[in-house]
Amino acid sequence: MNSVDPKQFGLSPRTYLIENKNSISIIIDRKSRIIMKDGKKILDQANSIQKIKKKAITLLTSAPVCGKTKIFLSENDINIKSLV
Repeated sequence: MNSVDPKQFGLSPRTYLIENKNSISIIIDRKSRIIMKDGKKILDQANSIQKIKKKAITLLTSAPVCGKTKIFLSENDINIKSLV
């Protein structure tokens, strides 16, 4: 796993990205729940990444994810995995 500079995708420098052979992971390490507002922001980030690199996008998070947001992200081909 390699850390990736988010600036090359036009994302905020506070965004933490890791790249594997076949995917790029967006990492969110916090305790508060990920809600739909966060899900839309994650989708925007994923679209920015996919314009430059055509790889699968994964969300790695330690926070609980709202059920509605899980469905929204999975419909947009973003996998959700646990950090812990």
